[in-house]
Amino acid sequence: MLKFVNVIIKENIHIMKKHFIVIVLAFLWMGSLLNAQTVGEPFTTGKRYSVIIDNDFMGDPDGLFQLAHHVLSPSCDIKGIIGAHLNGNGRGFFANLQGKDEAEMSVNKVNEFLEVMGVQGQFKVVPGAPVKMTDSTKPVESEGARLIVEEALKATPQRPLYVCVGGPLTDIASAWLMNPEIGKNIILIWIGGQEYQETGAIVPPGYSMPEYNLNLSIAAARTIFNQSDIRIWQIPRDVYRQCMYSMTELDVKVRPLGKLGAYLYDSLAAMMVGRNGRSMGETYILGDSPLVLMTALQSNFETDPSSSHYQYVTIPTIAEDGSYRYTHNGRQIRVYDRIDTRLMFSDMEAKIEAFAKKQK
Repeated sequence: MLKFVNVIIKENIHIMKKHFIVIVLAFLWMGSLLNAQTVGEPFTTGKRYSVIIDNDFMGDPDGLFQLAHHVLSPSCDIKGIIGAHLNGNGRGFFANLQGKDEAEMSVNKVNEFLEVMGVQGQFKVVPGAPVKMTDSTKPVESEGARLIVEEALKATPQRPLYVCVGGPLTDIASAWLMNPEIGKNIILIWIGGQEYQETGAIVPPGYSMPEYNLNLSIAAARTIFNQSDIRIWQIPRDVYRQCMYSMTELDVKVRPLGKLGAYLYDSLAAMMVGRNGRSMGETYILGDSPLVLMTALQSNFETDPSSSHYQYVTIPTIAEDGSYRYTHNGRQIRVYDRIDTRLMFSDMEAKIEAFAKKQK
């Protein structure tokens, strides 16, 4: 009898061991799946950066390249897209716009573009100020400025709202004047401003003074630089001019990539032949693209746009004519002197190609 009991006990122990091994293996398998999901999730669905895009989309088509790249970047949580004014005075290359609402025209261009991408209705698209600021103490209120205030109040200094501006500073300056409390929660990334003496930059031949985007609203630039506490990452003229892309590259690498690639190519090609009936050469400066490099393409560890180089510069005072007045008493701003165009354009091309394959 005792022998029989011992046999039963041994068999039960053997069965229990087998079940235990199966259970352990199952837990290990489930753990590996969970780890795989944890590793993969930030790339596929993680939203690392809260972003508002503010640009004069009815002007030069470089803003459309930047917009496509931002929309296709999964780490950016785009809180809104603001259509900005351009000259605001009907002069310059776009003199035919005099008397028209340029901000609404920018909104219309964005909506048309998002429809080409098949993502219409997925983003909040609002107009900014229809004209430039003329007084650095008085905001030009708009839906765009109110959107910046609304989203900035949700942000914190540690998890800021990135306001990416590729044109005039009217909307961000107006937002700060409407509610200065938002300043600490914002990082302004601005494509604009002339060269800095501190960085050793050399002005280009035939340069304009002040730089084009700064000149779109000098009063707004004076609000941001002279009065606000907003953190500034500036990509001045000598740096955004580094973002050169050849028309041959565009024809070979982008144009064949579905409706989006063809639209981008056609937009830029029309610009290339439309200036005074003369050829503009073989290249175009996609100068708004660093707005994507500075947000979506930051490093994963010690988060920062670490592949590009910047210097901290004492913020200049901007005079009424748009020139810099250097002091030694102001706060420090980040001024980029070299950007990683290899990463920026390779990523743009790859994302447009992947998007085109999904659309087929």
